[in-house]
Amino acid sequence: MKYIKPTKFSYLPKPLSFLDLLGLFECDPFGNSLLVKRMLIGLIGWFTYARYTVVNRIEIEGTEHIENLPINNVLFLSNHQTYFADVIAFFHIFCAVKWGFKNTLLPPMYLLSPRARNYYVAASETMKKGILARLFSMGGAITVERSWRADGRDVKRSVDTSATDKVGKALAHGWVVSFPQGTTSPYAPVRKGTAHLILDSQPIVVPIVINGFRRAFDKKGLRFKKRNTLLTVRIKAPLIFGPDDSVEEITAKVRAAIEQDTPDWVAGGKPEQ
Repeated sequence: MKYIKPTKFSYLPKPLSFLDLLGLFECDPFGNSLLVKRMLIGLIGWFTYARYTVVNRIEIEGTEHIENLPINNVLFLSNHQTYFADVIAFFHIFCAVKWGFKNTLLPPMYLLSPRARNYYVAASETMKKGILARLFSMGGAITVERSWRADGRDVKRSVDTSATDKVGKALAHGWVVSFPQGTTSPYAPVRKGTAHLILDSQPIVVPIVINGFRRAFDKKGLRFKKRNTLLTVRIKAPLIFGPDDSVEEITAKVRAAIEQDTPDWVAGGKPEQ
């Protein structure tokens, strides 16, 4: 990993940016107001809070691995179970950790001043489907065109070369959540683009393993499928990569860390993940 000085952007001309003591004119690398993002994340947080603490029960483990991380150049890699419920849960956790909470979302006072330097990688097609998706996109989505999948079908198209640049900008500014399998299907292969991103940006890489979200919510993560479900989020210690690790070796380490190696079904694999 390498140290990257956190970047700061403002709507004000650079010579006057120092006057913005309250950060009212601060924006992210994509021109979005951080003040509006905080308000939006807080609003979505209040509307979704009960989904994780009342309707279902969330069990969080490992926040000690992220409480002292720098404010930028941190990449979270997780298995994927729904379009939105997973990442919204992560944003809740990140905001709670900012307030000093350990492995809990209780009470929700952290939503009064949520963490705004959060981003997540999402398929552009997903973020265009409906008003709610577009609203969630404003909360920090980095949209990319998937070269292998579109509208639930396998496709073959040119790689979105702008994706790495966009994720790199987001990493220079804050924390980024990515789902390296690029799909909610369990045990799908980890895409090699994740390894290239790690080699290029050299971020702190934090693996996360989730479970229960597929049982509790529909595929989009907006509607309840089964209530009173235990949702688990395990945050692991940052991964360590060697200076000579190849793309294949990094991909294998990531796949193992998010527990997406093909299971031995006879021995009791966990299809839920």
